[in-house]
Amino acid sequence: AETGLPIETEVMDTRHVGLVAKYVDILRIGARNMQNFDLLKEVGRVNKPVILKNGVASNLKEFLMAAEYIMSEGNSQVILCNRGIRSYEPELRFPVLSGMTSLLKQKTHLPVIVDPSHSTGKKSLIGPVSRAAIAEGADGLIVEVHSCPKEAKCDGPQQLTPPEFEKMMAELKKVAVAVGREI
Repeated sequence: AETGLPIETEVMDTRHVGLVAKYVDILRIGARNMQNFDLLKEVGRVNKPVILKNGVASNLKEFLMAAEYIMSEGNSQVILCNRGIRSYEPELRFPVLSGMTSLLKQKTHLPVIVDPSHSTGKKSLIGPVSRAAIAEGADGLIVEVHSCPKEAKCDGPQQLTPPEFEKMMAELKKVAVAVGREI
């Protein structure tokens, strides 16, 4: 209420969906639960947007079919989140494949966002992955921001400070303009 920002959080258990839905604006299904079909059906019965992250070893068809599970229960408010896949290179954690966001946009009417924070796990890679995502047509990003990442309870190495986030957003506007996208 203080910020005016919508609140989203991950729900991991079918027993918690109703309770969580009372307090948040958007539900999120994390990568580990992309194929938890009971959970997908349960969030499909809630009239709230659902961010669905792809599993780290899932292919495009499996990802889209997981979205179908949600929508089959009546909830068409699904947002696909490209959070990368497992690769042979551990330095890249879960790389966001070049072309995957564009392919998702071609294959579905659903909005597609990218999570450069969780996919890279590194502050230094969030900007480059974000720029590529915007150039490729992503409808949005999930970027972790913390006033003091070193004191964060988790995920500190993949969080930007507010000034770093502000600088990145200015760069992303330039990318959007360069590729002919509206800001």
